[in-house]
Amino acid sequence: MASTETTPVQDSGSVEAGLDALETSATGRPTLRQTFVNKIFPPIVAIAVVLVIWAVLYPVVDDPTKLPSPGAVGSAFQDAWLKGDLLGYIWTSVSRGLLGFFFALLIGTPLGLLVARVKFVRAAIGPILSGLQSLPSVAWVPPAVIWLGLNNSMMYAVILLGAVPSIANGLVSGVDQVPPLFLRAGRTMGATGIKGIWHVTLPAALPGYVAGLKQGWAFSWRSLMAAEIIANFPDLGVGLGQLLENARTASDMAMVFEAILLILFVGIAIDLLIFSPLERWVLRSRGLLVKS
Repeated sequence: MASTETTPVQDSGSVEAGLDALETSATGRPTLRQTFVNKIFPPIVAIAVVLVIWAVLYPVVDDPTKLPSPGAVGSAFQDAWLKGDLLGYIWTSVSRGLLGFFFALLIGTPLGLLVARVKFVRAAIGPILSGLQSLPSVAWVPPAVIWLGLNNSMMYAVILLGAVPSIANGLVSGVDQVPPLFLRAGRTMGATGIKGIWHVTLPAALPGYVAGLKQGWAFSWRSLMAAEIIANFPDLGVGLGQLLENARTASDMAMVFEAILLILFVGIAIDLLIFSPLERWVLRSRGLLVKS
């Protein structure tokens, strides 16, 4: 009678071969049709549903001062484009938002490392950072105007106060989730001090850090919109928040919807172009996201 027993070597070889097969089949490049069905078609359907609901509600409300028609909002976009103002509105806000976020990144990253690695600093300012993160961004606009005046410095100060706590707390969370074995292995290989932070701590904490960056950008954008809506001064130019406030003052609901849609579009675009690819790259590099 032939033996049906398998050796451990054979078992491990078959398991390894199976894992290799799974990895090979999972990393195939998606076809154009798959990309369209999975990535492009669902947002198109969602936008179409919103437009249909909007078109149905407009005659029911029957009051353009409360709900403008899709055509009126489209005309507002067209007028702003023909006047050459549309891109100016977007650029004024986007340039402020990205520059302010860059400054918040430069401050929040070392602050997060300091809080994560020094117990006294964590005990001293860790709760303050959590409290600042929950504080509405609009609360910083009045003191920033009093301290700095109606200028771009005030805008950047509000962005910093809104974004730095989120970036720092995201990095703290990422560092807390680094397995102690990684740190011990790094020290054994000579990665201590700044070298250990750069080569071991930061790479291992990237998932939490990237999550903090995404949240920090969201807080940056909301803080900037609050500052632009409240702080009205000709030298500041007209950004998306100021456009929204001008529309409210003029009781122009078509322009109000135009400003809201632009603010939403820019926020989504920045996330899709910068932070979502960065997050996917970090997760994929750690085997937490499989190409499909």
